[in-house]
Amino acid sequence: MENTPTPKPGNKRRFNFYWIYIILTIILFALYFSGKDSTPKEDIDMGQLIEMLQNGEISKIELLNKESADIYLNEKGLRKRFPDVKANSKGESSSPNYSYQIGSLERFEEKVEQVQLESDIKNPVYITNIQRRSWVNEFLIGWLPLIAIIIFWIILMRSMGRGAMGGGGQIFNIGKSKAQLFDKDNVPVNVTFKDVAGLEEAKVEIMEIVDFLKNPEKYTKLGGKIPKGVLLVGPPGTGKTLLAKSVAGEANVPFFSISGSDFVEMFVGVGASRVRDLFKNAKEKSPCIIFIDEIDAIGRARGKNPINGGNDERESTLNQLLTEMDGFGTNSGVIVLAATNRADILDKALMRAGRFDRQIYVELPDLIGRKEIFEVHMRNLKLGPDVDREFLAKQTPGFSGADIANVCNEAALMAARKGKESIDRQDFMDAIDRIIGGLEKKNKIITADEKKVIAFHEAGHATTSWLLQYAHPLVKVTIVPRGKSLGAAWYLPEERQITTKEQLYHEMIATMGGRAAEQVVFGQISTGALSDLEKVTKQAYAMVTYYGLDEEIGNVSFYDSTGQQDFSITKPFSEKTAEIIDKEVSKLVEKAYQEALNILNTHKEGLTELAEKLVEKEVIFGEDLEHIFGKRPWNNNDNNTESHEG
Repeated sequence: MENTPTPKPGNKRRFNFYWIYIILTIILFALYFSGKDSTPKEDIDMGQLIEMLQNGEISKIELLNKESADIYLNEKGLRKRFPDVKANSKGESSSPNYSYQIGSLERFEEKVEQVQLESDIKNPVYITNIQRRSWVNEFLIGWLPLIAIIIFWIILMRSMGRGAMGGGGQIFNIGKSKAQLFDKDNVPVNVTFKDVAGLEEAKVEIMEIVDFLKNPEKYTKLGGKIPKGVLLVGPPGTGKTLLAKSVAGEANVPFFSISGSDFVEMFVGVGASRVRDLFKNAKEKSPCIIFIDEIDAIGRARGKNPINGGNDERESTLNQLLTEMDGFGTNSGVIVLAATNRADILDKALMRAGRFDRQIYVELPDLIGRKEIFEVHMRNLKLGPDVDREFLAKQTPGFSGADIANVCNEAALMAARKGKESIDRQDFMDAIDRIIGGLEKKNKIITADEKKVIAFHEAGHATTSWLLQYAHPLVKVTIVPRGKSLGAAWYLPEERQITTKEQLYHEMIATMGGRAAEQVVFGQISTGALSDLEKVTKQAYAMVTYYGLDEEIGNVSFYDSTGQQDFSITKPFSEKTAEIIDKEVSKLVEKAYQEALNILNTHKEGLTELAEKLVEKEVIFGEDLEHIFGKRPWNNNDNNTESHEG
């Protein structure tokens, strides 16, 4: 006997309401086709009808709804035209044999009567009027469109309200919160603080929130109060959402997770209603945490649009959030955790103490943080013996946690593509190159002259950076196209917190070294320096207008770190100052270009030797520069790698 598995009570399948729509559709089609006459009838014209009348083959003519005529044959007509069909007791066909579509009713009746008079038929045929109504057709024509509209409206309302009450949300639930609840009885969270690396300072403050929820007496006995809101601020990919997940996994309290865009809907007032419902549910499960990801979707400063004034629906949602976080009502035990990378555009009322009491800055990881992040993402990887986490951390300056996770995944894919049993150091280096420079395009068609220009361009960058004290020394340079660039260079910048004017200036000289090399060798310049010009122009404007490093402009900064000033229409300086800024920027860039020309003219032989080696090998390293120009006399404590595309 076959054992039939007993279904678990928790896995009971829900009835799909759309089966009702399918069954109704099948019934309507069945009724429609059942209402049709199943007797086959051949359509005839007036000539055939006259012939049958003249021969006395017709038993009777029934006029249906004054639209068509059913023709019944007698025994004579049946023997002649349907020999297999037998006549009934009345001597005629039991069902109509032919059908004639009537144009004009009066002319039809006159023609039938006239033909029979002229033929002198003994038993004339009379026309019988019959009104035959099909309730199925009337139902389909009269009520089906209305039913279809109602069904469509029901489906539309169900789809709009689905997020509120799972799969069965209705229009009345559209104002319900769409937050996902994580707790021990619902969906557990398996992320803990052990899975978060490189964010030690942020974890300390977050862990205090978790500790308060677990041991409130420790703080309340001293008169302390738990912060009502914690705002995680930082660049994309630094781990803000991951940090929130770890809080959900560690706190062991109900955790409501929702995105800022989930509050705003096409209907007016829905956002505010969802905010009220969210906090109502949170109060019922207090103590708990509410996590709002990308809060800038609803928290943008009010009235910042100078043309339209602002979005009333979004602002009403924000007003309701402000009221719930710190209004007349009490939200004891409810902590709001939010994340954004646009803290500068948030409303001031949202940022004040009593709402978001704490702002935790989640910065890009430093060298130690990157090493820890590599260790986290390498747990499940099969690594070769030559993989050094500290070395990889040095090669990835400016990488976020998400970028490092991508590096580890790309390295694993590359190793698998090559059929390796483990992931070695070169796979990680290729993955870093792939992410920084783009996909390598060895089959891209480049002429010999273009290849020579690219080689001298990249050699110009390498030479100037090697010979300048504060420029980043080169690690590797290639003329194999990657992504949109025709060549790329990797440098080893020191990881510093502040930068001097001389350091910025040397970086500008090295950036202009590519175009300067083209001028020195070929006597003309090309469009290959587009990315260099963009980078150096932005850096020059930053030096003049932001950092106050220009003598003519002076110690003035026009940078607004808060984002609360309305500089979208008017500049924070006069037109005369704008002219001076443009002049100083142009002077600074040109000075850096002339300095690059002087360096390359002085070391033209070394530049040529380096470029020829680059044409031959396509890839050269720092050792090649050391062989040509000698060791750099400066020790800048270099410990990181940076990419430059030329």
